[in-house]
Amino acid sequence: MGIVCGAISPHGGIVVPEARDRTEQVAPKTRAAMEELGRRFAAARPETIFVITPHGISVDDAFAVSNAERAEGELGKFKQDFEVDRELARAIVATCRRDGVPAVLMSTRMSSDPNYGTRMPLDWGCTIPLHFMGASWEPKPKVVVASPSRQLSLQQQVAFGRAVAKAAAETGRRVGYIASTDLAHSHADGAYTYHPDAKPVDAYLQECFRSDNLLRLLDIDMAQVRNAKPDGIWQILTLAGAREVAPMRGEFLSYEQPSYFSMGCVAFAPA
Repeated sequence: MGIVCGAISPHGGIVVPEARDRTEQVAPKTRAAMEELGRRFAAARPETIFVITPHGISVDDAFAVSNAERAEGELGKFKQDFEVDRELARAIVATCRRDGVPAVLMSTRMSSDPNYGTRMPLDWGCTIPLHFMGASWEPKPKVVVASPSRQLSLQQQVAFGRAVAKAAAETGRRVGYIASTDLAHSHADGAYTYHPDAKPVDAYLQECFRSDNLLRLLDIDMAQVRNAKPDGIWQILTLAGAREVAPMRGEFLSYEQPSYFSMGCVAFAPA
């Protein structure tokens, strides 16, 4: 029990064109890799999918972990609805506090009706990976959603991942771990302005993936990161920490830069 599979998974909506009734494949390598991640997760049979996303509810100076009863979201025409694994969520935060890692539980009441319960909105950093890893399964897995704090150090991101893996093992859960991540966002003018640091930052990330050494990100040039604007350094480092408790081998599946941003897929299986 504990973490039984893992992924560095992109969350660019272009990999799910059918969500908006389109057929074109703008990023075919990434789509194929996402489908492979889905097959590997299904074969590992996780009871709970843990997703750490850069686009969810964030808290300054602390990791935020979902504690709502359910998590709901939309990916175009596709609706997603999951039960939240509140026991695991609470165990993660308790383990963080025991280990000196700042973490809080979060939930959102989306109705004035007290019988409606608490609902956690799923952002695209969750809905896109979950489209391939869990949303269509029967039975459907539970989820836990977390968001990192960029005010915390890179070493604290690693420590949070260790806490997640410890909590997964202590609760006896079979957990799939998704570090939701897009790479550099400044390859061309788009949502951000072009910057030449996008290519060297992506090259560094790819070398980390190929060498299966995610902890090398502790030494990345953060000035270049600010220029390149990847949104996943923090989530990836939490996965690196989880691997210290639950050893997993990584396999680099794909890299693609179809737009102003780039995407990479890495699969992880128990060592």
